[in-house]
Amino acid sequence: MTDFIDLTGKTVIVTGASSGIGASVARQLHAAGAHPVLAARRADRLAALSAELDGALAVPTDVTDLTQLHDLVAATLDRHHRIDGLVNNAGASLHGPLEDVDPTEFGKILQLNVVSLLAATQAVLPAMREQGFGRIVNVSSGTTRRVAVGVGAYASSKSAVNMLSSVLTQELAEDGIAVSLLLPSITATEFAGGRFTLGASPRPGLVVHSPDYVAGIVLRLLRTGEESFDIPHGPEQPDLARNPD
Repeated sequence: MTDFIDLTGKTVIVTGASSGIGASVARQLHAAGAHPVLAARRADRLAALSAELDGALAVPTDVTDLTQLHDLVAATLDRHHRIDGLVNNAGASLHGPLEDVDPTEFGKILQLNVVSLLAATQAVLPAMREQGFGRIVNVSSGTTRRVAVGVGAYASSKSAVNMLSSVLTQELAEDGIAVSLLLPSITATEFAGGRFTLGASPRPGLVVHSPDYVAGIVLRLLRTGEESFDIPHGPEQPDLARNPD
């Protein structure tokens, strides 16, 4: 674990910020006195969230487009002159038996969930290195901790995120950049077609969590730089969002 930081005044880019966990992270960053930078494809959603958050910088961005990623970074530096954090939250699901998975659709999932995460990280590194400081949180999935029958294509993409995070943690440590991996349990968002209802128990031992709960732990990781955090299944434990002693 690295040094605990205060998020007041820190500039943090959040991808997938138009809904769900990303929108909740942006709101909690704003409440903590940070400057969230909102990135997602749905410009109308971003504009509404920006208005809610006192004009937070909103940059409509398709993270699979390298030019748009670099435009996002440039806009952030133009407004705030630094980039302290990046939350790689953008992603999509792909469900079904592997024998039925369309390889073309799987390629798109890999591009969004894996390749764009690396590209976004690469895009912010020059600014973070110049500062000698940065915090990156990669949102993975609890499906990577089990044999994910029925969601194998999605879970395999997130397993790649796990490896990228582990390697980046070691490669960037000397630059003062901490990389954290977050593995949420099931969360009530638009993800997977909004199939999960808050508080429901889709399987024994599982309880669907709120995006605000997960976002609280994202902020914990931004503050602490912990290498990984696996959110326990079952009822929410609000104390987990607090910083460890």
